Amino acid sequence: MIKKQMMIWALCLSLVLIQLPAAAAAAAPPGAGKLTYETSFTGTDTSLSGGEVQQQYFSVMDYWNVNSVKINLHFQVSQITKDQQSSITLSLNGTPFYSFRPSPSNNGEQILSIPAPKAFLKEDSNTLTLQGDLKTAGDNNQVCYVDNSPDNWLHFFNTSGIAVTYTSKALTGGIRDFSERFSGIDTVKSNKSLMTVPENASSAELESATYALSGFAKENALTDKTIGMLPYREDSVQDKNAVVLVAMYDHVPGELKQLLSGTEDLATHALIQLVNKDTLPTLVVTSKDENLLIKAGRMAASTGLMSQMNSDLKVIDDATEVNEPAYVISSDVALTETGDKLSGPNHREQTYFVSLPSNRSIADSGKISLDFRYAENLDFARSLVTVSINDTPIGSKKLTKELANGDTLTLTVPQNLGISGNFSVKVAFDLEMQSAVCTPNTEQMPWAYIGKESLLHLNTKDRTDLLFNNYPYPFLRDGIYNHVAVVLPQEMDDYTYQSLANVFNLLGQYTSGNTGDIHYYTDEVSADNLKNNNILAIGSYKNNKVIRDSNDKLYFRYSKDGATLVSNEKMSIEEQYGAEIGTLQLVDSPYESGRGLMAVTAVNSGDYYLASKLIASEKDKWKVYGDGVVADKDGNVSAYRFKKVTGAEPDSALSQIVERSDVLGFVIAVVLVVALVLVALLLLLRKHMKKRGDRHET
Repeated sequence: MIKKQMMIWALCLSLVLIQLPAAAAAAAPPGAGKLTYETSFTGTDTSLSGGEVQQQYFSVMDYWNVNSVKINLHFQVSQITKDQQSSITLSLNGTPFYSFRPSPSNNGEQILSIPAPKAFLKEDSNTLTLQGDLKTAGDNNQVCYVDNSPDNWLHFFNTSGIAVTYTSKALTGGIRDFSERFSGIDTVKSNKSLMTVPENASSAELESATYALSGFAKENALTDKTIGMLPYREDSVQDKNAVVLVAMYDHVPGELKQLLSGTEDLATHALIQLVNKDTLPTLVVTSKDENLLIKAGRMAASTGLMSQMNSDLKVIDDATEVNEPAYVISSDVALTETGDKLSGPNHREQTYFVSLPSNRSIADSGKISLDFRYAENLDFARSLVTVSINDTPIGSKKLTKELANGDTLTLTVPQNLGISGNFSVKVAFDLEMQSAVCTPNTEQMPWAYIGKESLLHLNTKDRTDLLFNNYPYPFLRDGIYNHVAVVLPQEMDDYTYQSLANVFNLLGQYTSGNTGDIHYYTDEVSADNLKNNNILAIGSYKNNKVIRDSNDKLYFRYSKDGATLVSNEKMSIEEQYGAEIGTLQLVDSPYESGRGLMAVTAVNSGDYYLASKLIASEKDKWKVYGDGVVADKDGNVSAYRFKKVTGAEPDSALSQIVERSDVLGFVIAVVLVVALVLVALLLLLRKHMKKRGDRHET
């Protein structure tokens, strides 16, 4: 009997022990355990030649506890490389940590996995430098070595990358900590963050969620991944690590509602509150007042404000200031705040990134004023500096010994570059050495220095052409939402929500503030509500009245029954194919002149979701141009231009003068001078008339 009882107790104990790991796993916080994030080498493939340098950038998030870093290299070296004379050196954030000799065996192809010292890491951005010293010619006994042959190359395949193994820190930093994780590269890449709204969300809930999504999307550093949006359901959130719910208080699920603060009157307040930190971290944005809910969404869109919230709760009322300062377009942009030094012989370059709103392009009279100095031991017959914009050279200057301690270069920015939005300015020095054959390669010599007085003087103009080339105009203007009206179907499925999220992921990345306005409507909206708005219509002929009423204005039109898209002057469309393609179309608004309408449309929601992915991230945006785009399930994308005349009326002379600060100042000065002259003439005339009157009296 005792033996039997012992067996029963042993069986029960075994069952308990079996259940413990499962219970522990269920209670473990999201992201617990060891994880690996790999950053592939940028671009398609990367090459080194001779003594060139290549840099690769990768991020380490603040909430990572890094266990190890590995550099995974897959490369091919020239088959005639002198393996005992050639080498590759790896540096992390400027500190060398590994060198090796590439082998020409196996056709020169190698795969290496190299551990990197995690002590050299920095939070946020890190730089891996690959320095080549490749030789394919020469005698080992030579005192001096010259290798200017094109065959001394090493090619890194894009399967190369930097792998960081880490564990996530506990979520202890409140709303700030959550916000960073929600848009973190590991969370977004693994599709573990989600913006949610209630089923059948109201226009206020969608508007607030859109503002919040824009802010989180702006912090997303990945160019090929987006943050999704779906209705809040058990199946939509169950595998996520971070969830944001934007909902009126009555629509908040009961299990979340009981976790919210109960000390505020939500008729006069809104909450941004972090709950479920240890299981499924969820940021709830809620109120009983629609205007306050929208205000809370604007606050969530401000990355500056969200990064300052160390607590789990933020209460918002009518007096809370949430708007970010307006974006100021400066005509003078400093290239460097402190100055930049470039060291080493041969070709050295420094790149500067200039931020402009996407609807702004460079007008006439733009100039680059470069202030620089350089070493005096150069071969001045062969040394020069070259300035490029978006990799297009705009001018060069030879370096001279007489000006080595203080040289300048002023260049006019060509108008035909067609630059709009963000662009890059590259300053490249060719620092050639005298008797370089026998000069040792020391990285500190020679040198060049770009001074902080270096300026880019820009005049910009508004681009109002209704073309995808200028997208995200007209929905954004100078970095804020530009009178956007979103028209959705009465009944929305998950594809429609995800299509909406795709559009606002990319728009959010281009925003520079949380102001502007977005309004949501169903297809019952009246024409009066759509006046003075740029319209985003998502849906099909059958479920969106705005698309149906505008069918004759579309470039890819529906058949009379809305069952397929039909052929036009640019593209022949077979009936079945027309029922399976998605389109993006940017047309003049039929409700008001000077405004635009973008239709994200197809017969089926899955197909217009496919089209929306083209304007979801920078990865595919280059495929979209003209004003009509077609995408199919096989990945084929066709873009066409239908408009012959685009955009609003040309700017008046007065508006052009107002936008040009230099011309405006000159015009004001001229007007003041003319006014002073007229006043002086009037005073002289008055004085003269008075004298004549005095003489007559005498």
